[in-house]
Amino acid sequence: MKNITSIALLLGTFTILSGQANTITGNMNGGPREVFYKIKSEGAGRSLSYDEIIGSPYINKNFSLAKVADDYEKAPARYNTYKDEIEFQKDGTTLVLPNDSKFSRIEFFSPKTTLVRLDSKDDLSGYFFELVGGKNALYKKIKTKFIDAVPAQNSYATDRPASFKTLDPVYYIKTEKGFIKKAKNLKDLTEQFPDKKEAIEGFVKSNKIKFNNEADLIKLVTFLNQ
Repeated sequence: MKNITSIALLLGTFTILSGQANTITGNMNGGPREVFYKIKSEGAGRSLSYDEIIGSPYINKNFSLAKVADDYEKAPARYNTYKDEIEFQKDGTTLVLPNDSKFSRIEFFSPKTTLVRLDSKDDLSGYFFELVGGKNALYKKIKTKFIDAVPAQNSYATDRPASFKTLDPVYYIKTEKGFIKKAKNLKDLTEQFPDKKEAIEGFVKSNKIKFNNEADLIKLVTFLNQ
């Protein structure tokens, strides 16, 4: 058993020294920082830990193995939709992935999910779920807000505890001309594809596409890439 352990340690050391997989903590501007799981609450009069708040800032609270960048080691990670940050585990500690361009595409293996960091030119810039890739792409933004606790105003009322609320997703269609945010109708789309106006109108009509339906948007953007 000791021999097997020694071999494993040597192989791990060789992988790092040979440069085949950079460690996430090495040679980065600013470096990662440790996660701070508290939020200042005016209603409670103190800082609250995530565990004291109803709901969750995570789509999936569990860590899942992810590829965070080319030539970097894979790491258990998860997405914090409240802080718009990627958290990862390293040597038993939870850290936040640095805001660095090399970490702009995070690929989770199970369930298979891809997060892409985008400048959408608005207040939602940050990490988006990639639903369709390609020349024309479809992205989904999921954001969670913190709702502070409200103390009871009198003896007949009850306290309202602090909570996390996940907002409705916002869909972006990225084209060569820019982003279409929350496309509401055909006009929003055909203005960027005047040469495909008739084809798009025909596809939307025949497939009964609804612009507020994720599955329909995936079909539509997939069609735009054909």
